[in-house]
Amino acid sequence: MQSQYLKVRNQSLLVKLVGISGFMFIFAVLVLPPMYEVLCDLTGLNGKVSLKQFDIGARSGDTAERMITVQFVADVDPKADWAFKPKTRSMKVFIGQTHQTSFFVRNPNREAVITQAIPSVSPAQATLYLKKAQCFCFEQQQLAAGEAKEMGLIFYVDPDIPEHLTTITLAYRLYDITDRMKPSIAETGESEHV
Repeated sequence: MQSQYLKVRNQSLLVKLVGISGFMFIFAVLVLPPMYEVLCDLTGLNGKVSLKQFDIGARSGDTAERMITVQFVADVDPKADWAFKPKTRSMKVFIGQTHQTSFFVRNPNREAVITQAIPSVSPAQATLYLKKAQCFCFEQQQLAAGEAKEMGLIFYVDPDIPEHLTTITLAYRLYDITDRMKPSIAETGESEHV
């Protein structure tokens, strides 16, 4: 009698655990990623910057009386030994107008690499107001052995930025993603040293 009770109880527990596991899987795959995207867009968490398109021509003709300082920082993955730095460390810019700068990178190694730059903005609140029209961080960058190049950035600061924000820091960290890309290179039949 007691063994029958334990069997029914165990089956009930198993059904509950399977149901909870299924719910957790569905939540993690379908619900959590969109929630994370919205949270990052609203708070600037993880340095996500709104990438909404805007009309550069219309913005570049705007004049603004208010200026803001934009600082640029470059860092590389600790496992990499590339040279990576901003063309200028700081710019005073008019809000509402487009501005252009670039970052320099050099691969001193004997092998080609594929890199990805991940941006972050501080203070986090400023993420909502820094708009990038063109950025090397939008795409992976291939660097041949010994190659050096300049990577462009076009941005503007939204005129709705609060008055108390007078300085924005835009930082990039450059990561080596070559190992992650090797299967796709092999599938397309392209050389690794492109």
